[in-house]
Amino acid sequence: MPNLILFNGKIHTQDKNTPNASAIALRDGKILAVGNDAEIRALASEKTEEIDLQGKCVLPGLTDSHIHFYEWALLLRGIMLEDTRSLAEMQKRVQDAAENQAAGTWIIGQGWNQDNWAEPRTPTKADLDEIAPENPVILWRKDLHLALVNSLALEKAGINAQSPDPAMGVIQRNENGEPNGLLNELAINLVRDVLPIPSTEIVDKAMQKTMTRLHKLGITGIHDFRIMGGDGGAPALRAFQRLHNQKKLKLRTLVMLPGEFVEEIARVGLESGFGDDFLRIGGIKLFSDGALGPRTAWMLENFENEPHTGMPLTPMSEMAEKIALAEKAGLSSTIHAIGDRALRELLDVYTEILGGDVDERDARPKHRIEHVQHSHPDDLDRLASLGLVASVQPLHLTEDMDMVEKALGDERAGYTYAFRDLLSAGTTLAFGSDCPVVSANPFFGIQAAVTRQKNDGTPAEGWFPEQRLTVEESVFAYTMGAAIAAGTENMQGSLSPGKVADLVVLEDDIFEISALEIGKTEVAMTVFDGEIVYHNKQENETK
Repeated sequence: MPNLILFNGKIHTQDKNTPNASAIALRDGKILAVGNDAEIRALASEKTEEIDLQGKCVLPGLTDSHIHFYEWALLLRGIMLEDTRSLAEMQKRVQDAAENQAAGTWIIGQGWNQDNWAEPRTPTKADLDEIAPENPVILWRKDLHLALVNSLALEKAGINAQSPDPAMGVIQRNENGEPNGLLNELAINLVRDVLPIPSTEIVDKAMQKTMTRLHKLGITGIHDFRIMGGDGGAPALRAFQRLHNQKKLKLRTLVMLPGEFVEEIARVGLESGFGDDFLRIGGIKLFSDGALGPRTAWMLENFENEPHTGMPLTPMSEMAEKIALAEKAGLSSTIHAIGDRALRELLDVYTEILGGDVDERDARPKHRIEHVQHSHPDDLDRLASLGLVASVQPLHLTEDMDMVEKALGDERAGYTYAFRDLLSAGTTLAFGSDCPVVSANPFFGIQAAVTRQKNDGTPAEGWFPEQRLTVEESVFAYTMGAAIAAGTENMQGSLSPGKVADLVVLEDDIFEISALEIGKTEVAMTVFDGEIVYHNKQENETK
């Protein structure tokens, strides 16, 4: 008999055999049955809890297929800067933090974006030295590929005029050769390496609090990535294991491993997919290039009005060796690629390694490319032919469209986040957020994919509207697409009997409301493993 029955709803199962239903029965963390009210309620016993959904829309639990969960949880303890609209506003937040902390205490923040400021000047260490001279400061730009630090942070990291640029990183300098406080790519790790290490208690509490944030957004699963550099890999994986062992892990979690350690991972025999219904090993993560904002994406042609094509972060010969080793060892690979040259070079590598063999792999995470931001039209059908998943983040396009046009020009901008072309070619799309780079709210992402417009409705027809998706296709990318990417499509992704009991009840029916209203959707209830982990009614009653 079921533990819980939800009835009188509009259930979008994502199961082609039973695409729509009005009721669902759950038992022991699994879906027992799906159907109409009469047949499902007939399964109830006196111990079954029954909830009237009052006609609300129900979806499978949503999965964020690209999130820096561990880093986000810790960054939320610092200052968030994504909504700052001027250098002065950012400085004020840093100054307030400095006034409330002892001298010598680190001030950590993330989210600034000078392109959103009224006067878009890139800040330097001088802008921090004057307001926080006694506290080391590190502030990640929104894309996590550039960080601003003050003089004290540079001193603690031992960075000076004589310091060489590290591999795959740049220490920006002033006209005198002195570091100016801006660090690109792996140069950031020179400062990260001297940051204080939080205790396990702090980490675990931060992660539990962040899980609750995701439940309020209807998210029941994540594919968790490290930011560049491998030092966060072990602490993050240990934290997930601690929470799992304590039965406090309330997200279906696929953890990506730092690709720098592929030899060691292969040597000990660890394979992708190892784990259980709560925690699994994903693939190795590597970076082929940087990001568009700091112009470190690797392009086929020069950026507009700039005489360079960006930069590769991992030599393709090394990339090929690591992907081949991973494939041989039973490890999936997931590769960051922003620029069109990075994507083409990667596709050439996968063609050489995988050849024409695109038979279905066993129940393991798939090889995938993260972001697939800028594509040459000749390459758009190559991912599907190689069986590669496109793990993409639609909210980026609404936030970056102006920058993309400035960086690439109108013609090349048209091949940015070419979702429709990728889908038409047969590519599996898995949607995520890239949080904390942008908001983790999946309804923002669905709205962006469907409209390709900013919240104010511009551009009027959408940014390159031929690439828009439907609501149905976007929801699939957050559910079954994510499950296919993880190799768990037989366990999650649809509301089918025998699958895990993860679902979300919405206050609004996103299939019927105006597309520009989807981002305002609120979650009424989130169920994880058959347990109600968020209920809007209960939260309102406690306020």
